[in-house]
Amino acid sequence: MQRQWSVQAPREPEAEPGGEELWEQEMARLCLSQQPVRVLPYAMVDKRFIRQLREPEGVKTSCWQQWRRRRQTAGWRLGEAVRRLTRGCGLWEGALYEIGGLFGTGIQSYFTFLRFLLLLNLLTLLLTSSFVLLPLVWLRPPDPGPALNFTLQCPGSGHLPQTGVSKFNNLLWNVFTGRAFNNTYLFYGAYRAGPESSSTYSIRLAYLLSPLACLVLCFCGILRRMVKGLPQKMFLGQDYRSPLSAKVFSSWDFCIRGQEAATIKRHEISNEFKMELEEGRHLLLLQQQTRAQRACHLLTYLRVNVLIGLLVVGAISAIFWATKYSQDNKEESLFLLLQYLPPGVIALVNFLGPLLFVFLVQLENYPPNTEVNLTLIWCVVLKLASLGMFSFSLGQTVLCIGRNKTSCESYGYNACDYQCWENSVGEELYKLSIFNFLLTVAFAFLVSLPRRMLVERFSGRFWVWLDREEFLVPKNVLDIVEGQTVTWMGLFYCPLLPLLNSVFIFLTFYIKKYTLLRNSRASPRRFRASSSIFFFQLVLLLGLLLAATPLGYVVSSIRSSWDCGLFANYSAPWQVVPELVALWLPLSSQRILHYLGSHAFSFPLLILLSLALTVCVSQSQASARAIRRLRKQLVWQVQEKWHLVDDLSRLLSEPGSGESLGPESPVSRGSRPRSFCPGFPCPGSPGPRPRRPGPSLEDPAGLRGVSVPAHRFRFPSGSEL
Repeated sequence: MQRQWSVQAPREPEAEPGGEELWEQEMARLCLSQQPVRVLPYAMVDKRFIRQLREPEGVKTSCWQQWRRRRQTAGWRLGEAVRRLTRGCGLWEGALYEIGGLFGTGIQSYFTFLRFLLLLNLLTLLLTSSFVLLPLVWLRPPDPGPALNFTLQCPGSGHLPQTGVSKFNNLLWNVFTGRAFNNTYLFYGAYRAGPESSSTYSIRLAYLLSPLACLVLCFCGILRRMVKGLPQKMFLGQDYRSPLSAKVFSSWDFCIRGQEAATIKRHEISNEFKMELEEGRHLLLLQQQTRAQRACHLLTYLRVNVLIGLLVVGAISAIFWATKYSQDNKEESLFLLLQYLPPGVIALVNFLGPLLFVFLVQLENYPPNTEVNLTLIWCVVLKLASLGMFSFSLGQTVLCIGRNKTSCESYGYNACDYQCWENSVGEELYKLSIFNFLLTVAFAFLVSLPRRMLVERFSGRFWVWLDREEFLVPKNVLDIVEGQTVTWMGLFYCPLLPLLNSVFIFLTFYIKKYTLLRNSRASPRRFRASSSIFFFQLVLLLGLLLAATPLGYVVSSIRSSWDCGLFANYSAPWQVVPELVALWLPLSSQRILHYLGSHAFSFPLLILLSLALTVCVSQSQASARAIRRLRKQLVWQVQEKWHLVDDLSRLLSEPGSGESLGPESPVSRGSRPRSFCPGFPCPGSPGPRPRRPGPSLEDPAGLRGVSVPAHRFRFPSGSEL
């Protein structure tokens, strides 16, 4: 049966009246506008025409204006070329692109993190060299005078202060222990300066403020990188979970180029789905649990955390006793082995601790994400707690914190055993930094490389089970954060330690790259780049706070060594600041600074900070409310669109409802439901309603009697209807 289609030929578009007037008005507006031509949304030919129109007839542009325009254009082009050159010749750009393409952005973020730490160390070294080393060399400080004549009441007859020189005079061993650099600018004791009244530039003030300025700059850099991921999370609620459909269509990493990396990514997506389903099943089981079952689960969770907490306490206790034994037995014949006893115990604790954590967590059959998060949190706690206990143990041994000794009561530190205690602390941090790097090299070439060669050489169930080492991003991040924290802790005692750490980070990049490409396999459970960057910066920020706390205590409260360093005649390094204020500033400025440092100023400052915090919290809450309103508005818009689509389908399905698509009468328009909020969806708009029964079989499209332009219908062959 042939269908009768009512088809009308398309009409020729009529000329819009007033087009010439509109064009003239637009040209007049552009000529009078002060908006730069380069920001106008027009083609280059049109922009040149507009520039010519803006110039009056018969008046040429002056040479100054032409030169200024050319200079701006040349400067903009030069800046763009420099930016392109910087992006193309940046540090490790090619290597980072290769790693990102082969293994995804999660592992690439670790190597980007290494580059960020290298830049931080170079910035710290630049500040120290500019404000301390170069002025010190230029001013040529006087040679150190004779040692002060102090009579130390030490236990034992004729006991002299320890010079810290080892009986083992091997040069290589002295390099590893740092004693070969005791008289160099690597350590605190080699820095000397004359009286403050005889110099125009204060080396002491520069030496004191340089570490503090470096910590502040590092804090700002870390905080800036941390907040990059925060605006994305502000739009998501706390209970937001991405649907599985979004994971299906957006989980693939298009930076992957290799077949092996693509296979790993497919396994990762599969594991992600498994974890999502497992978590959903776990949440469903939690909802179905009774109160007794919930109480039992809570007790199990507390039991696991208590056991892990006891392991952490035992680990940091071992570090404490190892450090104390190493410092108290310097005269033993085994002193050579005791030199690296604290770093060795710290490395052993950080190696065995995560293995025990994983074993205890796996016994309770937690969901995969819960298992990983719990283990990772405790690994971070163990890493930072081990460094904190190492620092406290050194403070108790060297500075007599919590101990009563004759020399401690007289001089504020253990002057009988440590003639220059700043150098001793710097040597311990130097050895810890050296040991961490040597451990990285040894593990890469003495463990990972032989393991890969054995797995490739032999076949069998054991070798298949052993396989290559997994490249675990969190473990490597914690290792590099530990080294950076040690560097920050030694800024005052070992000012050139950032130079040493920069060399270590530079070599670590290539060692880890070789290990990743040749000896390791990517872990099936990997971090996304967005979450990885925030996690890296958070752990690094905790390490920075851990390093800044003892440094601030030492600078403000601890007596300096009486025989070495810049602050030998001061009760504390910070005492140089009031002395310089009294020497350099007038009396009125001294009174202002004294008021700023008094309790009378702290209370108004606290009130102002409270007001500022209240304003920030109020603004954040207002933004959160606006975000919630925008979410509701989006939902209303979707409902309004469904409403319009349903009305259109109903009108098309009703027979005789549309003889023509011309304008409707006000009565017919008023009878149709419409929105009362023009431009915005109204609250309570009806959602998608069930579809009405379709048209009859004779007219399946429901278009009989409807005038449709002929160019809207085409057969598959391309011929028009």
